[in-house]
Amino acid sequence: MGNDGKRSLQVFAAIAIAALTVMSSAASAEKIKVVGLFSPPVQQKWVYTLHRVLAAEKDAGEIDYSYSENVTNPTEYLRKLRDAAAAKPDLIIAEGFQIPREAREVAKANPGVAFLMADAGGPQEPNYSVFDSWNQEGTYLTGMLAGAMTKTNKIGMVGGYPIPDVNRTFNSFIAGALATNPNAKFKVAYTSSWYDPPKEKEFAMAQIDGGVDTIFAERAGVVPAARERRILAFGIINDMNKLENGKDVVVSSALWDMTSALKHAIATVKAKKYKAEDYKEWSLMKEGGTQLSPYYEFENRIPADVRSKVKETADAIAAGKFDVKIDNSEPKSTF
Repeated sequence: MGNDGKRSLQVFAAIAIAALTVMSSAASAEKIKVVGLFSPPVQQKWVYTLHRVLAAEKDAGEIDYSYSENVTNPTEYLRKLRDAAAAKPDLIIAEGFQIPREAREVAKANPGVAFLMADAGGPQEPNYSVFDSWNQEGTYLTGMLAGAMTKTNKIGMVGGYPIPDVNRTFNSFIAGALATNPNAKFKVAYTSSWYDPPKEKEFAMAQIDGGVDTIFAERAGVVPAARERRILAFGIINDMNKLENGKDVVVSSALWDMTSALKHAIATVKAKKYKAEDYKEWSLMKEGGTQLSPYYEFENRIPADVRSKVKETADAIAAGKFDVKIDNSEPKSTF
């Protein structure tokens, strides 16, 4: 090869390297910095629903993602939220349940940062959006199954705290059970913790000793108790049959999927079009935010007429022809 040919190759290589550098810089520029701040550990299923989506977006090269977990003290949580905002990330995903007034003040003081907060209140202009686990449609359907499958008409329910998002799933589960079994009665208990499987199991055991033969496992530790005492359970948030050792125990779970919601937040931040919104719609069945898990080994153990009725109701909900009542009040035991 002559000198001219060598020079041509050198020029071509230089151009290629420059192009790759530009492309790499552009790809990097497209990333946004996202910070997560969670009071339970990330393995707690509510948090994991968010974390797994954000981790996947990081792996796909869409975001730079970091997080803090297990921040249970409200004072410490507020300090970490302020520190996170002071670092000027593009998007903070956190919980306003613990510190609703203070979280809004942090957002107001940092208008250039997008906040997507778990908060029972409404959005706050210009940068404070809210979300919640609006899972009442899925839990209504699992309640229908529970009402039809209990033999003692005594159904247990174990939750974390009596806050709106937990209460509404309890109340919708109760409503669904009464729709298929008007004689059903309910035992309601809260553990006053977000992640304490031994304590959750203890509460479930007490309810089983009290006569329940079917139980709503809003907390993870309920499933081991149901397995040990050989009663049926119904899950929420994730697929508790497959992910929480629920085979032959968990009939179905009301799944919560935040994929579309978080992708929407990331896309609007990237496009510099982020605004204060209520993300409720993203959690509903019509948007794919809620659905029932498969019945797995229970497929043929659920009466055919019950399966049919649940499917008809699910189709009606998804089509906007049946509304599940939202009731955030604290439910009470009825036996």
